Amino acid sequence: MIKKLFKKAYNYYLKYEDRKVKELQNNSKLKFFKNGQIPWSEGYNNYKEESIKNNISNVTILEEFTKKKVPTNYGYRLDERIVEYPWILANLKKGKTIFLDAGSTFNFGYLLNNELIQNKEKFIYTFYPEDKSYNHKRISYVYGDLRDLPFRDNFFEEIVCQSTIEHIDMDNSMYGYDLKSTLELVSNKSYEYVKVIKELLRVLKSDGQLLLTFPYGKFENHGFFQQFDDEMVAIITDLMKNSGKYELFFFKYLPDGWIFANQEECNDSESFNPHTQIGKKDDFAAHSRAICCVKFIQTT
Repeated sequence: MIKKLFKKAYNYYLKYEDRKVKELQNNSKLKFFKNGQIPWSEGYNNYKEESIKNNISNVTILEEFTKKKVPTNYGYRLDERIVEYPWILANLKKGKTIFLDAGSTFNFGYLLNNELIQNKEKFIYTFYPEDKSYNHKRISYVYGDLRDLPFRDNFFEEIVCQSTIEHIDMDNSMYGYDLKSTLELVSNKSYEYVKVIKELLRVLKSDGQLLLTFPYGKFENHGFFQQFDDEMVAIITDLMKNSGKYELFFFKYLPDGWIFANQEECNDSESFNPHTQIGKKDDFAAHSRAICCVKFIQTT
């Protein structure tokens, strides 16, 4: 009897806490709209998370992504996550796979609970432990440098590496990582990301799939990330064509939202760095203005 009463009280407490969290999120979202939907103003992150949740749970929208379509005004004044997550989930293999999140961009409850990913055998690989972990979901957390993965050859059936390779060999101190860049000048390119691509291909099974995304346009070095240009993309595709088939997808940010685009339309895109304000324009871009997404199937 006491156990039943305790369980009832605890469940009531959880529901109360859930209501309070939702109230705070709604209030925060309202402030974002009252602020004129200015990216990174109060309420922006809550509104973005809610938008991502809604879109990745919407079968119609995911189907549109597979047809290279997005709704009108899609992702208005939101950063590239609003296109990356739906594109990735729309392209995931159906059913259970041995799955690697290379960079820990899926380490969020609302993503891990999505039905398209929740039944996969998940590994999350990142440099340091994060504040939140989901060990109760049987997720394997592994820590280290993506340039030297500890997994055996041909291990994963599916790999996602979302907006991660642009941070390789860059100043990651803002993320709490004590990693020094090898670059001496901000104008320089780093090609250390090539080592990551080689490692991801090494651990990918035959008929396995790699979904890769990164900011694209003019080359830019923003200190903590570099924006890839056509030459850097060509290096990636040259590596891939030797062991499988790849397809490139491009998204471009416009003042009224995100659209599918071709590579040429994105070549001159510039990123907005919200930390330094470099690249700020009157289009209210929140971060990248173009994204390259690569879908690769290993055939060797």
